[in-house]
Amino acid sequence: MDRAYWADQSPYVELIELAKKKRAAVLATIIEADGSTPQVPGASALFSEDGLVCGTIGGGFVEAAAEKRARRAFKKKEAFICSFDLAGEPSEEADGICGGRLTVLLDARPERDIPVFKRLREAAMNRRSGVLAVWIEKDRGRGTKKIIRHWIPKNFRPFHPSLQGFEKEINGVIREGKPVLVKGKSGWLYLEPHLPLPRLVIAGAGHVGRAVARLGKLLRFEVIVVDDRPEFANAGRFPEADQIIVAEVGNTLREIPVSKDTYIVLVTRGHRHDEEALRACIKSRAAYIGMIGSARKVRLMRKRFINKGRCTAAEWARVRTPIGLPIGSKTVEEIAVSIAAELVAVRSRKKQEIA
Repeated sequence: MDRAYWADQSPYVELIELAKKKRAAVLATIIEADGSTPQVPGASALFSEDGLVCGTIGGGFVEAAAEKRARRAFKKKEAFICSFDLAGEPSEEADGICGGRLTVLLDARPERDIPVFKRLREAAMNRRSGVLAVWIEKDRGRGTKKIIRHWIPKNFRPFHPSLQGFEKEINGVIREGKPVLVKGKSGWLYLEPHLPLPRLVIAGAGHVGRAVARLGKLLRFEVIVVDDRPEFANAGRFPEADQIIVAEVGNTLREIPVSKDTYIVLVTRGHRHDEEALRACIKSRAAYIGMIGSARKVRLMRKRFINKGRCTAAEWARVRTPIGLPIGSKTVEEIAVSIAAELVAVRSRKKQEIA
């Protein structure tokens, strides 16, 4: 099964925090993969002197071997490239036969590029795309590598002198959304795209909204929770949320920027609130609008919306209601799973349409 690339920025964010505490770290990044592998290029893991801090480059045999080599890197304060051949007999440690090969960059001094990681994090917070470019100087027999990182915002010109001549590859990485390793005579250039995650706006901080937020974060959405009740909409109940807005739901949905990668889930505490929320977003460009409710509620609301000119029949048809895939869900958790499954199905189809 092909594994999708997701830009996991947690190792970079954690690295910034470790640097503040003046703690050393080794950053391991998969820069190339051939055949069947447990992770894809772009996967990163951060190691401190105590072991794995966050991230993963595949777990099992790969991560254990990488951690062992990271300890050596700590001592020598060097950067180097290592390869892992995953062909072999099945074992619990290796999680079965993969049969592929991974190339991993181990950098024992990533703190030198903290300003680059900060720019990357700032861009992510502002939903701006870009490329993390890593120049890996060719080994000259010294057993070490010189690493230089750059953050390249989308459509940024001119490029750094060391990156001139790679414009085509950089633009291609943004367009395709997948990391690329370019091998040259004097060195290698690893290009890692960072694109904004699709945004999941959950209107309603009740039990269903809470469960959907948890699943949404696991499924790589940027999660925003909206509710006018501070006792429900708070970090204690929604630790996974990227943003919590305590305000009137309808007006807030009108103010939140909605694009073609925005997914809106309406699970408020009552029909009136659902209706206000739907009025605010039904004509938006959202990739997905789903509203919880019984078949009777949906039928009556549809009639009211169309008769009062709040939407057309075609616009109503875009609303997925009753929300979620029909899996016979009854409990809060089952309802959340059905909603999450529908979100994934729509997101996958959107990706196929773009491709």
